[in-house]
Amino acid sequence: MSAQHLQDVLDQADDTVTLLRNSQIGAYIYPVVPAEFSNWRHEQQAWRTTAVLFDQTHHMDNLFITGPDALQLISDTAVNSVANFEVDKAKQYVPTTPAGHVIGDGIVFREAEQRIVYVGRSPAANWLQYHAETGGYDVEVEVDRRSPSHPMGRPVSRTYWRFQIQGPNAWQVIEKLHGAPLEKLKFFTMSTMTIGGKQVRTLRHGMAGAPGLEIWGPYEDYFEIRDTILEAGEEFGMVPVGSRTYSSNTIESGWIPSPLPAIYTGEELRGYREWLGADSYEAVNALAGSFVGESIEDYYLTPWDLGYGGFIKFDHDFIGRAALEKMDPGAQRRKVTLAWNAEDVKKIWGSLVDREGPQYKYFDLPMAQYGSSNYDAVLDADGTTIGFSMFTGYTSNDRTVISLATVDADVPEGAEVTVVWGEPDGGTSKPTVEPHEQTTVRAVVSPVPYSEVARTEYAGGWRTART
Repeated sequence: MSAQHLQDVLDQADDTVTLLRNSQIGAYIYPVVPAEFSNWRHEQQAWRTTAVLFDQTHHMDNLFITGPDALQLISDTAVNSVANFEVDKAKQYVPTTPAGHVIGDGIVFREAEQRIVYVGRSPAANWLQYHAETGGYDVEVEVDRRSPSHPMGRPVSRTYWRFQIQGPNAWQVIEKLHGAPLEKLKFFTMSTMTIGGKQVRTLRHGMAGAPGLEIWGPYEDYFEIRDTILEAGEEFGMVPVGSRTYSSNTIESGWIPSPLPAIYTGEELRGYREWLGADSYEAVNALAGSFVGESIEDYYLTPWDLGYGGFIKFDHDFIGRAALEKMDPGAQRRKVTLAWNAEDVKKIWGSLVDREGPQYKYFDLPMAQYGSSNYDAVLDADGTTIGFSMFTGYTSNDRTVISLATVDADVPEGAEVTVVWGEPDGGTSKPTVEPHEQTTVRAVVSPVPYSEVARTEYAGGWRTART
């Protein structure tokens, strides 16, 4: 009998680790947006030197939650407090399981008194939708899933278009579009502005470190708004960023976007697994990397592991609160950047043209991810696993390969560690994996965000280790 839901998929598999490590979903795609408009090196450099237009329209779920209990739903499922979550504010949303492990994250926008919009990857969206439907909340939920990874020429439509205007020249572009000076509101504060005679919603943001805006409006205005922005930005050196380049901003700015959702075990989550479809993100998620856990629970992470410890507020009841209260924050792993040794990276790339030597796992540029959730083992001098390298790529701004990682709390900044690159035993059967040998890379534990501008400009706690 074919599987009807995630629990069926798990019950029919020998074990969950092997199932997910051999997922046949293929490469994670940032859909619809062209891979490059100029080239990824130029596009990376523009967010440090001029201005860029990030197109976020297609790769994230939108969940529209409307009704008297919208805020209560967020409060009951998030480690974050909603005590000061006013209309026209946004916040990062971090839900945990009853055992205190992270399910995912995203951004929630309080657009009106009884309307909240979640924007982000599917795991947190699924969790919210499930509790909205089964928890007795007085809400209505509209789901607008990410665009298909392979539309194959079929029409694509969303509820909103969503852009970001970022970079050191961003505010000049923004005020030219608006036709007047625009107040730089506090971080994650929403307002409106005018573009081409149309009023659009805005969120004060800073994804590339400098002051910028996230903006959105009805999808039918997509091309008109995009063309107007790029025309206004031309004199300030603005360039559009392609889907190949987009995610590489994350390694500079310090956000680990795809931890494994910690929902595969626990009898209290059986109902949720029976609600999730057999084709859900969680059921087909591709687990990649050199770390091979004995149990799927070896991949679960706490909020502190991902730099979210400062978000936890025990001023409200929420799923996972009791478990988190029992944890020692000082004993949890912490988020860092790893700067990879240049000679060791050259060895990996050089194996492509070395006919006699070993073939190492292909390292794509600018991002080396080959699964949905990536866990490469980080070792100390004794060969003991002390953490995971989870999001890896190359930044032409620093001419360095860096990765976002979580490591044991006592590993100091400046320490040299080892990252194991490639999968054991020649690799799994994932479509993104070719036969290869493992190798090791030296890396230096470095600040997060790696970008000095991002470290000094971001609000405390936003993608940083600060609280």
